[in-house]
Amino acid sequence: MKTSTGVKKHGTLFLIKKNYSAYLFLLPKLILFITFIAIPVVWAFILSFQEYKVFGSVWAGLDNYKAVFESEAFRKALYNTAIYTVVTVPFNVVSALVIASLIHSVSRTAQNFFRAAFYLPTVASMVIIAMVWRWMYNYEFGLFNYIIGWFGADPINWLGQTDSALWAIIIMQCMIPFGVGIILYLASMGSISESLYEAATIDGASSFQKWARITIPMLKPSTLYLVLLSTIGSFQVFTQIILMTGGGPGFATETIVHLIYKTGFRDFEFGLAAAQSVILFGIILIVSIFQFKVLQHDE
Repeated sequence: MKTSTGVKKHGTLFLIKKNYSAYLFLLPKLILFITFIAIPVVWAFILSFQEYKVFGSVWAGLDNYKAVFESEAFRKALYNTAIYTVVTVPFNVVSALVIASLIHSVSRTAQNFFRAAFYLPTVASMVIIAMVWRWMYNYEFGLFNYIIGWFGADPINWLGQTDSALWAIIIMQCMIPFGVGIILYLASMGSISESLYEAATIDGASSFQKWARITIPMLKPSTLYLVLLSTIGSFQVFTQIILMTGGGPGFATETIVHLIYKTGFRDFEFGLAAAQSVILFGIILIVSIFQFKVLQHDE
């Protein structure tokens, strides 16, 4: 009689042998993943305990982590990144849910049009979007100062003032449609059984009650995915910062990823930059676990 372990091993080997062609197709991707993601991640963790030098690194222990937590620049970058995330993530997810709900109620042809209209901006490079918004925020000839000039107001140095620079970038991000979220919500809404809405209609539920009591709870798995996706992207905000403000004025728009970039590739403190990266990974991991606990679902 075969043991459970033996059956398991036999079953695994049998499946690998049976589907060997599929694993061969996956092999190039697996090699790229190990080479360019897995190995660099492990190396960055090891590097975070070293004072890196081209010709022989010196083991530094926890000195890099101590320096990170004592750094005023890192605390400011963490604060700015947290504000950016707390504002943009809920706005993006909620706006995507509302827009998808409105689109779902129109005809199929209109749905296809709005899908394309809201998704196409996400295809555009963030570099191009940031450059356009930098022009609109320009102090001398920007669109926004031109508009407020109609009302006799003085021009505002949107990106050059510490009290407005970060919020200018946040507003820019909020104005970019969350196309991925809209498409995913629309697909999820299409899979909700109509019998639930019919039963609610018989019970006398209004359209808003059906949306709040049926649609939103049934979309919880999609909401969890989008919140995680948006949160990770917000913690890694970089392109807008380096193109529009460079982290300034002062540290007003400094973010963690931009600080890591400057620490590693401007100051050549690779060990310190690796420690900052590991801490960022830990923060994202903790936030993700918390979001899983709050938004967990049966599926």
